[in-house]
Amino acid sequence: MEKLIITAALTGNVPTREMTPHVPLTPAEIAADVRRCAEAGASLVHIHARDAEGRPTLDTAVFKETVRRIKNETPEVIIQLSTGARAGRDWEARANPVHLLPEMASFTTGSNNLPGIVYENAPDFLLFLAGVFKATGVKPEIEVFEAGMISNALFLQKKELLAPPLHFDFVLGAPGAMPATVRNLVFLADTLPPGSTWTVAGIGPAEIPLATAAIAMGGHVRVGIEDNLLLPDGTLATNAELVATVATIAHTMGREVASPAEARQILSLDPEYKDRILKQID
Repeated sequence: MEKLIITAALTGNVPTREMTPHVPLTPAEIAADVRRCAEAGASLVHIHARDAEGRPTLDTAVFKETVRRIKNETPEVIIQLSTGARAGRDWEARANPVHLLPEMASFTTGSNNLPGIVYENAPDFLLFLAGVFKATGVKPEIEVFEAGMISNALFLQKKELLAPPLHFDFVLGAPGAMPATVRNLVFLADTLPPGSTWTVAGIGPAEIPLATAAIAMGGHVRVGIEDNLLLPDGTLATNAELVATVATIAHTMGREVASPAEARQILSLDPEYKDRILKQID
């Protein structure tokens, strides 16, 4: 079984300081937390940006400052920037993180109902954003909230807008999306074309149980305060503690944790792209 890639989703769009004191919000806080997560075993970090008031933003300047600080503190970690719609629905603004040329960026290939909002990713927008991924060479992580989003990604691949092998993240347990069950995880993993890679992000209390299942199945794992605020014992978690929990489970089960260099090989990332984002943020 190949080594385990642990992704740390540190901030997201929803957690606030009122919910947990451990959520990093500023570029400096995020960069410091990335370093702690990398030391605990994370090889990939999923990055959202917040403005000066702590609200979600797609402001390129904030992303640049966050990336600059991450690269200064933890230069080897794989940076994956978010294109999520909670921070804004303007198409060009959502594409801005991809234009910064990170190694990876998120790409939700469908719409679904989340608490209080329609998380809209219309067909024309999918064609637009897939074109940006193709033009930049940034590898998308296909965010899957339900099975139709796999079909949409394969449609974009058929149109030669996305290049295989594709990498998927199964987001299970979000209200309004697929429930966080091992049965659903197995179903989604079995739906992927050969050669694909996948990770799972269990929401809330499903995070660690689904992570354990993914470790056994040969998939990969995403954990972090974006998805879950608590450790299994019910106490407020730090991102590094969540990463360390998964790393401990993996070691107990006999599966080694991947370094950033090993994760790049598993994800078919071009090592030539590791630092090209530095030219975009100068």
